[in-house]
Amino acid sequence: RQVPIVFFPSGDPNQIYVYLRLPVGTDVNYTDSITHQLEYKVYHVLGMNNGKKNPVVESVISNVAIGANDPTSGDQSTHSERGRIQVSFVQYGERNGVSTMPYLDSIRGALKGIPGAQISVDKEQGGPPTDPPVNIEIASDDFDDLIKASTSLKNYLDSIQVPGVEELKMDVDLTNPEISFNINREKANIEGLSTYQIGNEIRTAVFGREVSKIKEGKDEYKIQLRDAEMEHAKLSDLLNMNITFRTSTGAIKTLPIASFVDVDYTTTLGSVKRKKYKRVITLTSNILSGYTTTTVNQQLATDIQNFKQKPDDVTITQTGESAQEAETGAFLGQALMVTLMLILLILVLQFNSISKPVIILMEIMFSVIGVLLGFAITGMSVSIVMTGLGVVGLAGIVVKNGILVIEFAEELRGRGMKTRDAIIEAGKTRIIPVMLTAMAAILALIPLAIGFNINFVTLFSELNPHIYFGGDNTVFWKPLSWTIIFGLAFAFFMTLIILPGMYLIAERLRRPMRRIYGGKWISIMGIPPLTLLFIPLTIITSIKHSIQVSRRRRKGDSKATNDAFNGSWF
Repeated sequence: RQVPIVFFPSGDPNQIYVYLRLPVGTDVNYTDSITHQLEYKVYHVLGMNNGKKNPVVESVISNVAIGANDPTSGDQSTHSERGRIQVSFVQYGERNGVSTMPYLDSIRGALKGIPGAQISVDKEQGGPPTDPPVNIEIASDDFDDLIKASTSLKNYLDSIQVPGVEELKMDVDLTNPEISFNINREKANIEGLSTYQIGNEIRTAVFGREVSKIKEGKDEYKIQLRDAEMEHAKLSDLLNMNITFRTSTGAIKTLPIASFVDVDYTTTLGSVKRKKYKRVITLTSNILSGYTTTTVNQQLATDIQNFKQKPDDVTITQTGESAQEAETGAFLGQALMVTLMLILLILVLQFNSISKPVIILMEIMFSVIGVLLGFAITGMSVSIVMTGLGVVGLAGIVVKNGILVIEFAEELRGRGMKTRDAIIEAGKTRIIPVMLTAMAAILALIPLAIGFNINFVTLFSELNPHIYFGGDNTVFWKPLSWTIIFGLAFAFFMTLIILPGMYLIAERLRRPMRRIYGGKWISIMGIPPLTLLFIPLTIITSIKHSIQVSRRRRKGDSKATNDAFNGSWF
């Protein structure tokens, strides 16, 4: 069964954000009108048009130009071409079981079809901040090849409509409008003007000029000189603005700026980004509901391999959340291996043996199998971080089950009891403490796993506990809780069935294995990953022993020897 895999678990959104981006230089009034249209559609999806109320919606706030950027982008400057709509829902306990996820999907579907506008719909991030779910980096030293490859790749992926991708966006604006003033140096030199004088005059008219500073206590303020007439001027007003200067003969002269400059309307890049000394353009997108980052990125990787319009000096790399998933998974895997090695070292020192610690460590393998079976049967999402932490924590919990059984069996053998009788008695005696500890941990984690919420303040003050199930904390801690529950439950039964059998087989195979292969070194083969070689050796030893037993029974004198002697490992 296909189990969905996610980086961090996420649930119903508490806030929905609608980000609007129009071409650079768009008038703020036009941006406001488009934002108003989007706001009307959002109200219609929420069922709040014509003054209606929605009990699960707390507020709808719109921003234009100021505070309209994505908070995670790091850019909090003012842009007249950007707008944002924020839908805030009431707390989970006040929604009476109403899910807010359908609103997210409906808003995404309703806000399509506006020409020239880039619209993205997202919810708040759960857990630590992460990179975008879809993050494709195109890198090259040649900027022309980079722009061509990035544009072609975006158009190619848009044409095939990859399932789960909301909308691919380029982090570099390739059509940023620009007005270039080319100074006619010949005319300027004839009049005795420098390019610095002309440029400084234009800059003062457009941006102003700092002429002094004023200090008030510890605070310091800049005094900015600006032309009041140029505050809302047009380009023609700027070109007709007079520049006053002194000629080489000492005469004061006034001429319009248009006499010295040629105007050129062009487009330029909004920014140039570098990564590892190479120019980079990034394609990003959100993931639609019902899809996971892993499946979408796997499909994108296949489609990128089929992309043939890539120059040789251009590299395409998938990064973002999928790369963080792989890095985190590798780290947790290393942490688990270090944990197992430390546990093995301590157990070897305690039992003065290798076979017994390896048998005890198999409890961890049983618990991991139980976790995988539990998630496969229930169909719950596996979180790379929370499930991984649960497996690492589970390693330290289930080991004690094996220690209790093996240690007591060793004590009974020391009292003179046979191996088979000792392990059976140890299983009978230790089943109660193993079961009680497992049940205590499982019952303690069930409220966290199912999201049982109770308000103790109102329970004692108003005799109303306000009990409900679910919530934001439940979504985050649910994979960790169920990981431990599934692992403990499965490992408990394996402790009673598999572990005694492994102990009995190991003890009966120890002497013949050492006799056949010459020395105690064979015991080291039981340590993973050498176990893969140890298992075939065990089977070979069993076959050899069976052959020797059959041979002794054929040759032996039934009056002088009994069947137990003929079947002995000795």
